Amino acid sequence: MPFYENVFVARQDLTPAKVTELTNKFAAAIEAKGGKVTKREDWGLRNLAYKIQKNRKGYYTLMNIDAPAEAVVEMERLMRLDENLLRYLTVKVKALEEGPSAMLESKSKKIKADDKYEIDIAEGE
Repeated sequence: MPFYENVFVARQDLTPAKVTELTNKFAAAIEAKGGKVTKREDWGLRNLAYKIQKNRKGYYTLMNIDAPAEAVVEMERLMRLDENLLRYLTVKVKALEEGPSAMLESKSKKIKADDKYEIDIAEGE
């Protein structure tokens, strides 16, 4: 079966429990068509680059999917009908990545310069 990565952005006024409920609903649609969701990551509430439907923030969620194309089409249909979602994107990939995604890595990394000094490097600031 082909592999897919799906990221969706939900409205900022939802509770984290409601976002988890949405994720479970979309995963159930995938599993009903014979696929499986291999990884789910909640990236939390993040700022949007621009306003979308009067929202400045959104809850981001990533799902790695191993499913036939029909299952992904059904999931995207449900996403289009759900008014709690601002945006979604599904991409077909050659292989699913193992471990945490780049978004969940630490924002600051420590680099040791010799053994005397420790330098903090903040990424994205």
